[in-house]
Amino acid sequence: MYKNYNMNQITLPLETEILIPDSDISKAVHTLVESMPEDVFDGFRPSQGASSYHPKMMLKILLCAYSQSAFSGRKIEALLQDSIRMMWLAQNQTPSYRTINRFRAHPKMAALLQSAFIQFRTQLESNGLIESDAIFIDGTKIEANANKYTFVFRKNIDRHEAALLEKSKAKYEALVESEVIPEMIRESEGPLTASELAHIHTQLIESETGLTEQINGTEDMPTRKAIRSERSEIRKSKKAMKDYLDRRLNYQRQRSLMGDRNSYSKTDTDATFMRMKDDHMQNGQLKSGYNLQIATNNQFVLGYDIYWNPTDTRTLDPFLHTMQHTFQHLPEYIVADGGYGSEFNYECVADKYEREALIPYNTYYKEQKKRYKTDAIHPNHWEYNEIDDYYVCPNNHRLPLKRHTTRTDTYGYQRVFKIYECEDCRDCPLMALCKTSAPDQPKRIQKNMNLEYFKAQVTQTLSSPEGRRRYAQRKIDVETTFGNLKANLGFTRMSVRGKDPVRNELGIALMAVNLRKLVRQPVLSILKQSQNGLDILKSRCPSRFSY
Repeated sequence: MYKNYNMNQITLPLETEILIPDSDISKAVHTLVESMPEDVFDGFRPSQGASSYHPKMMLKILLCAYSQSAFSGRKIEALLQDSIRMMWLAQNQTPSYRTINRFRAHPKMAALLQSAFIQFRTQLESNGLIESDAIFIDGTKIEANANKYTFVFRKNIDRHEAALLEKSKAKYEALVESEVIPEMIRESEGPLTASELAHIHTQLIESETGLTEQINGTEDMPTRKAIRSERSEIRKSKKAMKDYLDRRLNYQRQRSLMGDRNSYSKTDTDATFMRMKDDHMQNGQLKSGYNLQIATNNQFVLGYDIYWNPTDTRTLDPFLHTMQHTFQHLPEYIVADGGYGSEFNYECVADKYEREALIPYNTYYKEQKKRYKTDAIHPNHWEYNEIDDYYVCPNNHRLPLKRHTTRTDTYGYQRVFKIYECEDCRDCPLMALCKTSAPDQPKRIQKNMNLEYFKAQVTQTLSSPEGRRRYAQRKIDVETTFGNLKANLGFTRMSVRGKDPVRNELGIALMAVNLRKLVRQPVLSILKQSQNGLDILKSRCPSRFSY
């Protein structure tokens, strides 16, 4: 016996919402967007022309589609006709893929996502699903929507431009020496500028025009042949100068696009070439991408931003500024891995933001090993005299303070070092173990007292039970979020180009990760419906309840 199955029986369509369970992710998407303030959607209101789709509906279908690993505009358009979730969220409206792509790249989308993350975090805090006194920060690289072999490197520009400047100057001097063009009055004897190349090209055009008039004005064949030969050389020089000018302008344009970076992609000029870990062997491949920085708590993403830096060291300060001013959340403890451990970052967290950093420095784990602690040759274990400011080596030789030195890195940050030098290293039995410099020079050690202070502070904090607990939580908090984004959600490559659209798309993907995490919580949904069933019917059918 079979269950009743008849394709010819006429049935009445049911309300789509009835077919969706309360624990479905589409309900979480709906209630999150409906809980956002109304004024954040005012920027999408059209001032003229035909009516547009409501931004609430567009945001809902984007979040729901991304939570189902559908990132393409055409795939989202297809889901609007296939998925019950999408039909209910869109209320059977079907925007095209062009409309969907324009919406997620809209300039006002950043403010909309900012409001969504703030609203989501506020509700998480009110329901006790996250701790409000710490954030866990880490970064990962996301591949850009760009072709593989479209790289432009600063070193190549420097090399080719240097050869170009040398050739153009030699060509100019040859033209002046042969009296083809007069010598220019230049401000300096350096390489030719773009305006000077353009001026030389104009002079060659005038010389070519004059020779053409001479050819047309004479009937003597030997004379015409000689003038044509001279004009041919000028045409070659004019073509070479035009090529020099175009290349010089192209190099200037490439430098302006590159900015402070060392590379960029021709397909997506905001993307920078970085070393990506593509397989389990971690064989790095150079691809264009963005450095995504996120702040999490209990595996929920509370804030994010993208940067051009391939490493994480110089991204902490701008990211903390983004968390404080954009996402309005900067708790007491800043927890990150050793990639952020630098003097500048420690000083920035302590002085600029007045927070406590749980960030190990690059040699922290090495210093915790027994081999390091029992190494008497290491300068960190030498006896130090605070009154007279000198060190004593294992052979009882003094290393007094010799001088202070200041070093400035490529970012303009200055570090002060104290240089200590041994009084006499001759005939020392420990020289082979102690010295790494030249044999004829005494032993020198350098100390950055500001960094040593931060190291001692970090060591004390991470050695406490509370510090160990918080830092151990980082490993299972932020790394799991990256796994949910890349492995479970399948978001490994961008679908849009440009820094602002990329930031918007990453915000949508990370909020989709949050919602997927939320619906798996064993507690009741924290996103409460603001209306009961009767109020929903009244809002949808106002004419039925107008009496």
